Amino acid sequence: MNMDGFEDENPFEQDAEHIPSETSSTSKVALYEPSSPPQHPSGQLSPSSPRTNRPPFPSSGSHRQPYSNYKTDYCCARDRVLHSGDDVEILITDAQKTSLGAGSTYIAYVIRTGNTEARHRYSEFESLRDSLVKLYPTIIIPPIPSKQSLTDYAVKQGKAKEDVTLIARRKRMLQTFLNRVARHPILSNEHVFHRFLDGEVSWTEVLNSPPLSLLPKNILKAPSHNPTDQNALPAYAALPNPSAAHPLRQPDQRFLDSEAFTHKFANHVGGPMEKVTRRVIKRWSDYASDHSDLGASLNGFSLNEPSSLSGAVEKTGQAVDATFVSTTKLIQELEQNWAEPLHEYAQFASIIKRLLAYRHQKHVQYEMTQDVLENKREQLEELEKSEREARRLDEALGRGRVTNGLPSPTTQDSEGNSDVPETPVTPGSAYLPPHPGPNPARRRTKAPGMGLLNALSYTLHGMMDVDPEIARRNGITKTRENISQLEDALHLAAQDLKYSSSTIQADLDRFQRQKVADMREMCISMARSHRDWCKKNLKAWEDAKKEIEKMPDHPNKAPVPPESASTIPEASSAKQKDSMSTVSGR
Repeated sequence: MNMDGFEDENPFEQDAEHIPSETSSTSKVALYEPSSPPQHPSGQLSPSSPRTNRPPFPSSGSHRQPYSNYKTDYCCARDRVLHSGDDVEILITDAQKTSLGAGSTYIAYVIRTGNTEARHRYSEFESLRDSLVKLYPTIIIPPIPSKQSLTDYAVKQGKAKEDVTLIARRKRMLQTFLNRVARHPILSNEHVFHRFLDGEVSWTEVLNSPPLSLLPKNILKAPSHNPTDQNALPAYAALPNPSAAHPLRQPDQRFLDSEAFTHKFANHVGGPMEKVTRRVIKRWSDYASDHSDLGASLNGFSLNEPSSLSGAVEKTGQAVDATFVSTTKLIQELEQNWAEPLHEYAQFASIIKRLLAYRHQKHVQYEMTQDVLENKREQLEELEKSEREARRLDEALGRGRVTNGLPSPTTQDSEGNSDVPETPVTPGSAYLPPHPGPNPARRRTKAPGMGLLNALSYTLHGMMDVDPEIARRNGITKTRENISQLEDALHLAAQDLKYSSSTIQADLDRFQRQKVADMREMCISMARSHRDWCKKNLKAWEDAKKEIEKMPDHPNKAPVPPESASTIPEASSAKQKDSMSTVSGR
């Protein structure tokens, strides 16, 4: 696998040679009246916000660096603990089997934050993360461990939820999830997260109360900076609902590069690296299992041998057992400090893909709103042009009647008297009075029991009797109203696009620094684990060597005289010199 130039193409890197996020958010997008959107109640992450005072947070189990997470304005006791300025670690101390509040048993994970405890099942962690995704559509929400596959449930049947290995893995990864949220500059301020850590609050009540109860069904038709803003929802209703596959007319190259890099990163991490890691761990497991069997065999064999041989065989068996123990520990460390973080970053890649897809849809929404507004303006122009033509035609007809001596349309007062005296019309006159229309008296004398038919007939008659002039003027009024709504919607779409671009880019920069630090910790942990494995095995086998050297020489082997033993190395060296001379031709 060729990784040359992989890091050089990274669009997340924040170097002087790269485009800063402040200038890349909407550099290639012509926004309609761009303005700064209001801040989210829980805080705002923008390219101008300070990001250098918070070092990245590696995965759980690594040696974390101290970081600054201090503030003075607290919303609750959990907020005070998380932002006290100390490196507070959220721990999952236990996983207990319980049936409290449910008809069947489940595993409740005990969360300790400071001096308080809370208990939550896996599905509640899942609902917390889904809620954060909807509240913060422009933030990279850390992943939680994946659900069990249908194959696992089919193989283990009812014992799938009692798998000790699965529970231990979930404990570690759920703890990593909570600590990543607690160290995020925005997510750590969310009161929903604080209530999740509070053991005295019902999580069902939190899910059914604001702000979660105010979230819209379609997140694309809500403000990016505050999806729970009820006042903005009517204005956002006019925005289209685009597909993630819809192409862009003017894409932002910065985010095209981010999408390409994320796709490449996902293919590397979620493909060969995870596959090879699983294969390596499996082979280490087979290696440990074989040493376990071999150690037991050697220890049993040593019981049937004389004391001169028994000690050496037993010590060799103990060295093999030590290799089994150290290899088992190595496998556990590789699982916790390499395989699990690697899988977590494969999940991160999928999360970033969805985040970039959301920003793409917001950009498409902006361009589609532009197109609809342009079409409406053209439609209004055509209607106004038709209205002007109709007025000119009416004026021309009016002048023609005056020229030919024909009466112009008269007006009547409230008593029905005409302003212009009527002129008698002779039978031979060329003028014909207008058709008086249907007789109202006849229309009222309908047979009873024909209500539906009468209503349908009246509707069709009304449709046929619509005055084109009235319909045209109503269309002009309605089109102007639509244009006014679309102009407001375009302004909102421009705000959302600007906010989404800057916030997503800022969080991508933060994620890149976190990723580099985590990968460094993962590599150091792997090197440390192998070093410790080698040290323990070397010590065990050195002890076995000392015991083996105590064994007497082979009885059928004649002892070597001291004089001949001293001359053997000289003879062998002379023979080696002769052979070298022969090879070299000298």
